Amino acid sequence: MKKHLPALVLDIVLVVVFCAIGRRNHGEANALTGLADTAWPFLTGLAVGWIATVALYRDKFDALLIVPTGIVLWLSTLVVGMVLRIVSSQGTALSFVIVASTVLAVLLLGWRAVAKAVTRARHHTIVSKSV
Repeated sequence: MKKHLPALVLDIVLVVVFCAIGRRNHGEANALTGLADTAWPFLTGLAVGWIATVALYRDKFDALLIVPTGIVLWLSTLVVGMVLRIVSSQGTALSFVIVASTVLAVLLLGWRAVAKAVTRARHHTIVSKSV
C-alpha cells in the first residue's frame, strides 16, 4: 500500500480542490470548517472506493489504472458523496450532480490518463534507445 500513497494523496487533494472551487464559485465562505463540511461526504466516498478496489484486486491492484481503479473511485466518490449529502441535508440538485459527475471524472480519471501517457512515452523512449 505504501507505493500507492502518492496516488491516494493526489486523489484526496483533487477532491478537496473540487469542493473548494465549488464553494468559491458560489461565494461561500472560505473557512476551513465550511470546506470540511462540503468535502467530508466526497472524501468518505473516495475512502470507500479505495478500500473496495484494494480489497477486490489485492495483488493486482494498481492505483494508476483508469479501469477498474479510476472508475470505481470516481463512482464511489460521486454516489457515496451524494447519498451522504442527502442524509446530512446538503443540496443534491440535478445540476450539481451533473457538474460533480463531470468534474470528478475529469480530476480522478484525468490524472490517471496523463500518468499512463507519460509512462508509455517513457517506456517508448527507453525501448527506442536500447534498440
